[in-house]
Amino acid sequence: MHSIYNVIVQISWFFLKILALFNSKLKLFVNGRKHSFYLLDNAISKDDKTLWVHAASLGEFEQGLPIIEKLKNEYPAHKIVLTFFSPSGYEVKKNTSAADVVAYLPMDTKKNAAHFVKTVHPDIAIFVKYEIWPNYMKALEKNKVPSILISAIFNKSQVYFKAYGGFMRSTLRKFSNYFVQDENSKKLLESIGIKNAQVSGDTRLDRVSEILDRDNSLDFMEAFKNDKLCFVAGSTWPEDEAILIDHINHAPKNLKYVLAPHTIKKDKILGLAGAFTKRTTLYSKIDSNNLRDYDVLIIDTIGLLTKIYSYADIAYVGGGFSTGLHNTLEPAVFGIPVIIGPNYDGFKEAEDLVKQKGISPIKDQWTFGELLKKFLDSPDYRKKTGEINATYISKNKGASQEIMNHIKELIQKS
Repeated sequence: MHSIYNVIVQISWFFLKILALFNSKLKLFVNGRKHSFYLLDNAISKDDKTLWVHAASLGEFEQGLPIIEKLKNEYPAHKIVLTFFSPSGYEVKKNTSAADVVAYLPMDTKKNAAHFVKTVHPDIAIFVKYEIWPNYMKALEKNKVPSILISAIFNKSQVYFKAYGGFMRSTLRKFSNYFVQDENSKKLLESIGIKNAQVSGDTRLDRVSEILDRDNSLDFMEAFKNDKLCFVAGSTWPEDEAILIDHINHAPKNLKYVLAPHTIKKDKILGLAGAFTKRTTLYSKIDSNNLRDYDVLIIDTIGLLTKIYSYADIAYVGGGFSTGLHNTLEPAVFGIPVIIGPNYDGFKEAEDLVKQKGISPIKDQWTFGELLKKFLDSPDYRKKTGEINATYISKNKGASQEIMNHIKELIQKS
């Protein structure tokens, strides 16, 4: 089966190179990997001590970041090597100061895996959530490099738990230890003979908890909010905006609205701004002297959303009507109600908080309007709903320290 897998990887790489000629994202995927070994060879010497962290994309990076930061603090003599599979992770974080070396993970061929592990020679390999590659796991095992999987979450639909999943099960079993998000994941691992899994929770809860300790003030938000109630919609897609726009246009003028779209291309932003009948301005055009006179503020830049959530009395997180729900924990940590679209299966924190009634899913414009009215008409209900979210995060944080305790033991033995 391993031989068949290797052939499939080679064929996939061949066709990806062809498709990259016609797709900009695939072009980044392919061309970026041409430089991986050059980066690694020039950044790592044989005498360096290294720790390797692999994340599929940006979301997994955020989950791994609390661990990366602790590793950097605890082991300053080690170089942190961070790899990504997806351009949406690498292209955003290739210049991050969190790691010493950042590169695309070369395709999972036997030759690449052997070259990579020999070049990086990590004391430990840390994989975040899902990324499990047979040749890399085999190379780590051959070189006696301990490997752990963190913030992992499993479900019955995955190949590891299918009758035909023997090859991937054998790969999964190569990890030294597993830190999973919930009890169900642990039970699923036990069902295939993996007994060394611990329920530690999601490291993202530690990450978002740290947000409360930093300065989240923004002068333009102070001016815009002007002591009124504020509704913030983050990471919105057209499907979300179709619901929000009509409601906002017909809503009373006692509420301020901030929209931070997922896509901030100029034509997209101008089209969105033109759809509002209320006084609307863009972040790129704000004037601190008259911001208070506007009803709608559209954020046409990146990097501000988390701080903007700190000014929200009610938040909406996009993606639940389209590609996949975005980060609900960032607004939830501020102790406010969070509204989402109907598609949130597979997002554990959203599933948990919907059950606890801290996050409220909507189906359409009517259910959105009714829910928003309920939050606005009842400050007590709004407050209690928000407290559910803050309490959930506070009670479930701590995964990072549990994982770090295990990492320390492994490094001491290496």
